[in-house]
Amino acid sequence: MSRMSRRVLYQRLNGKYLREAEDLLVEKDYPQASEKLWGAAVEIVKAVAASRGEPLGAHKSVGRFIVKLHREHPEWRLQEAYGLAETLHINFYEDNLPEELGEMRAEAVRGFIERLRELL
Repeated sequence: MSRMSRRVLYQRLNGKYLREAEDLLVEKDYPQASEKLWGAAVEIVKAVAASRGEPLGAHKSVGRFIVKLHREHPEWRLQEAYGLAETLHINFYEDNLPEELGEMRAEAVRGFIERLRELL
């Protein structure tokens, strides 16, 4: 798959997961919304990486790429936002976040995605 087609695929998945998360948040299905938000966050990271010719694989490679992006844009606090997205991934399995924290973290992930879209 070419660099451009990977980027387009990841961007499409990012949008799909983000829309699904928004619907699930309205329904107050926080565990499912959490996983969709996590997926949307990872897909936008993969899109940025693909646009730079750096395909990502395992979870660890996504984290390493976030470190790289954080070094380029420390003012964006990407590592912090990525960490919040990871807690949403955990929430899918544990359903451990109070509603308010889930909403706050959803907002942080939306901002994370908006920032990374600027790099595309």
